[in-house]
Amino acid sequence: MTAEPVWSVDPRTGKPREQVAVEATAEDVDRAVRAAHAARGALADRTARAALLRTAAELLDEAQARVVETADAETALGPARLTGELARTTAQLRYFADIVDEGAFLDVRISLPDPDTTPPTPDLRRMKIPLGVVAVYAASNFPLAFSVPGGDTASALAAGCPVVIKAHPYHPATSELCAALLRRAAVKAGLPEDVVVLVHGFDAGVELIRHPLVAAAGFTGSVNGGRALFDAAAARPVPIPFHGELGSLNPVVVTEAAAEERAEELAAGLAGSMTLGQGQFCTKPGFVLAPAGAAGERFTAALTAALKDAEPGVMLAPRMRGHFLTATYEDAQEDGIEAPVQPGPGGPHTVVPGYLLTDAATLLQGGRQVLLRETFGPVTLVARYASREEISAVLALVPGNLTATLHTADEDPEAASLLAELAPLAGRLLVNGWPTGVAVADAQHHGGPYPATTTPFTSVGGTAIERWLRPITYQSTPQHLLPPELRDDNPLGIPRF
Repeated sequence: MTAEPVWSVDPRTGKPREQVAVEATAEDVDRAVRAAHAARGALADRTARAALLRTAAELLDEAQARVVETADAETALGPARLTGELARTTAQLRYFADIVDEGAFLDVRISLPDPDTTPPTPDLRRMKIPLGVVAVYAASNFPLAFSVPGGDTASALAAGCPVVIKAHPYHPATSELCAALLRRAAVKAGLPEDVVVLVHGFDAGVELIRHPLVAAAGFTGSVNGGRALFDAAAARPVPIPFHGELGSLNPVVVTEAAAEERAEELAAGLAGSMTLGQGQFCTKPGFVLAPAGAAGERFTAALTAALKDAEPGVMLAPRMRGHFLTATYEDAQEDGIEAPVQPGPGGPHTVVPGYLLTDAATLLQGGRQVLLRETFGPVTLVARYASREEISAVLALVPGNLTATLHTADEDPEAASLLAELAPLAGRLLVNGWPTGVAVADAQHHGGPYPATTTPFTSVGGTAIERWLRPITYQSTPQHLLPPELRDDNPLGIPRF
């Protein structure tokens, strides 16, 4: 059987650029996973894996011009955006190196013997250990920060887990380049290069989730694709954790007081957020509840003005562009839906942004919930509400999200109760801000109720490392048999709780 070629495609023209690889067969995936599994012991050295992360950051920084040029040629995201994304990616790698050095992620807890408790407490020493080989599925919209050198890879390596990465077909050349840099960094850090392995192809992704030596998986992508892999992970003879980020509407509620105070400012902010990166952010505000009446009319008029002369832009791939055009056209044909600025083609390979407008009462009609789903691209749906009760009724229909946003004003009597209603819907709540942009920080949470994610964990921030660890307790174990992290003399200086 002939291996299928993997082509890098220019989204600005739709034409192939170069063949960069071939799709992995089942045998190739097996070899890749076994090679990564064989390398896992070397990652037990925390000093070496911190060095790997820092060296990877250095090599990516040194190769900035080539990485940005390659990624732009495959994604059309532009040098400015990609330069910033690369800086975020390398900062994240160094951030996790610091976490490895500090050691608190091991969550060491020691309970000394106490015969007076009921029941008596023996000597108990608890820490976290790596799960094993992690399968990472690269994202389409972030070829760096959520792909080969991105957060799933960085946090898994920090935890001590080797990774096998399934490259995204929209940026295979970028994936090959970054994987080569990570493998080189491993060798420079004194580790086997196979702590990072790359495979290509749809079938390879399916084989990967089924492989018995894969211990966990991280995914960023569509609801359909993610759910299929999630189900496969659960159906294995030995099920494994599947940490998937699948889809998010990221609802926004604009109170009447906020619209009266700053309708034009809010419209400008929404236009900027929903069109950032051609609307291809997982945190794009895709649904807005705004008041009916004079203040609401000012808001929608300003949004129309902000979007009607927007420049056309290129989406990540022709297929993605086609889905966007089909979905927005079909939605605009629904009864009760207007398109003050119709999203559509801007040329043979571009799209223009827009927004759809309806009333909350329309969404509350039977069968209209289909409009409350993520549409990838530069579009949002604005629904005008006539009462506080309509806000609550519509929010009850909204699925789980990464973010939820409340725009309010000082002394707004509805603010506290609305924020309380938004809290069950999302993993990150914003007040008087916009959700695009996710800081890498200890307190960050990038996750949310299904379908935003399949687990309660975050894929951004220091606690992302928790996805790739499991706790283990040693009971009544002699000092010489304990891991160094749990010994009384604490030779590694690990924080204890």
